[in-house]
Amino acid sequence: MPIPPAPFKSSLMQIEPQWIDYNGHLNMAYYNVMFDRAIDEMWLQLGIGPAYMKARHCSTFTAECHVRYLREIHLGDPVQVSVFLLGADEKRLHTFEELRHATEGWLSATSENLTLHIDMEARKVAPFPPDIQARARAIVESYAGVPRPEGIGRNVAMPSAK
Repeated sequence: MPIPPAPFKSSLMQIEPQWIDYNGHLNMAYYNVMFDRAIDEMWLQLGIGPAYMKARHCSTFTAECHVRYLREIHLGDPVQVSVFLLGADEKRLHTFEELRHATEGWLSATSENLTLHIDMEARKVAPFPPDIQARARAIVESYAGVPRPEGIGRNVAMPSAK
């Protein structure tokens, strides 16, 4: 399977009417739905989708997630998610995602995630098989020349008083 382009681009998505909240914009929970759908698409490229879980009895769980909401998305807005695989080790994947308006290109939200590889029979963190480790590292290396998006590594904190 060829290495996906850097960054990985999800399929185009549409905001669903039931996702709009009483403020007239996309409810915060559904940003995560779209980020999760994009990750599922990338996991297929990595070889760790539903077939992997069925055949090898392993999957992934999100251990940490930091979402930034930068600009409102509304009903009818087409969106696309870019996924950057920033790091991979024997048990973890570090990703950064950008949700953009698909036709106008502006950034709506970002999500930075730490994902763990799970042995589903033991329900415990376990090393990726060597073939998946090698593929993940190859993808990370293929991204080396791509500029890193703004916002990686940010934390949640109140501004300090001067």
